[in-house]
Amino acid sequence: MKNLFPAVILAGGLATRLRPVTEKIPKSLIEINNEPFIAHQLGLLYEKDIRRVILCIGYLGDKIRDYVGDGSRFGLEVSYVQDGPQLLGTGGAIKRALPQIENAFFVLYGDSYLNCDYAAVQTAYVKSQKLGLMTVFHNENLWDTSNIEYSDGEILAYDKTNRTERMRYIDYGLGLLNASAFQYAPCDQAFDLALIYQQLLQQHQLAAYEVTERFYEVGSFAGIEELGAYLKRKCQVNPFALRSAR
Repeated sequence: MKNLFPAVILAGGLATRLRPVTEKIPKSLIEINNEPFIAHQLGLLYEKDIRRVILCIGYLGDKIRDYVGDGSRFGLEVSYVQDGPQLLGTGGAIKRALPQIENAFFVLYGDSYLNCDYAAVQTAYVKSQKLGLMTVFHNENLWDTSNIEYSDGEILAYDKTNRTERMRYIDYGLGLLNASAFQYAPCDQAFDLALIYQQLLQQHQLAAYEVTERFYEVGSFAGIEELGAYLKRKCQVNPFALRSAR
């Protein structure tokens, strides 16, 4: 499958856990192995046959725009949506980006490196005929706090605040959504993407796809170190992996 659905990257957060590093640069520009994280992230999306990206930016977003530009040096077409004076949260940022999206789109966070099979995720989403799909990972509170009850290919419960002992899976961080899932969401108001997922779950409109590869993130100093080591190993296996899109 070539030229998958476009990807929306949520890169507008304040990154307070990474202060003082993020007082002058956004999280997306933190260097991993001598290259800004977003270069690795966009390179991965190119590797996975995604060619169009919408970057939702906020805090120090102009620095991201200056570095990435139109995306051509990554082999991508990149456009931007700016939060404005008030941060819109993950859901509000996507709502503002919808005029640039015709139908379905991937969504991921600006601090996530998710090396999974994007084509297989899209195939599962299309086959489900539902408005949304959430990737899940059997986590057992290992990499982060589990927040999903999942059984026999279905999400039974999803809650990031009210967790139960039955939650052994976690939201992997990659979703597929139809723009119509946001039709009743408020414009220019802050809200969390989790609310959309929970609404879709209640409406039986949320499919699931289990990913077996662990996720990496740069939202913490430990995560930055882990990702750096992983990318070194990946580059040793495929020396052209980090340069294939340039």
